Amino acid sequence: MIRVGILTISDRSFRKEREDAAGPALVEIVQARGWQVAVQGILPDEEKRIRETLAEWAQSSIVDIILTTGGTGFSPRDVTPEATRRVIDREAPGLAEVMRAESLKATPHAMLSRAVTGIRGRCLIVNLPGSPKAAGECLQSIFAVLPHAVQLLKGDDSAEASH
Repeated sequence: MIRVGILTISDRSFRKEREDAAGPALVEIVQARGWQVAVQGILPDEEKRIRETLAEWAQSSIVDIILTTGGTGFSPRDVTPEATRRVIDREAPGLAEVMRAESLKATPHAMLSRAVTGIRGRCLIVNLPGSPKAAGECLQSIFAVLPHAVQLLKGDDSAEASH
């Protein structure tokens, strides 16, 4: 069972000025996959709070994967990639590259994504766009490799057999 944390990063959703649509959309997608949503939250676009939450969730061992949604664009308050880079031990750029490449098939705006993917301890952190549609499409583009990534991070001996 893969355990997932879903963190929405949006000033407006945090202040309850706009309903969070991306977080619940990701919950639905993750649960349809048979995975468990272990923790969920909403934060404003504040780097320190994002860093603290990512580090806490990753270190707590309650999640295997953290999905963030929002804060990956060009807006001055979009700081999710910076927060993520300061928390991760190692980047996993191939995942972000695939998400951008697949998204480019739908919109040229995909090249404006600054999403980061990386590892902290035994937890994978994946930045997704703030749009529910785009977040779902990006997640779908990497779903196939996530179980194997989690196996590798957990040090599962059977992970090597599937190479």
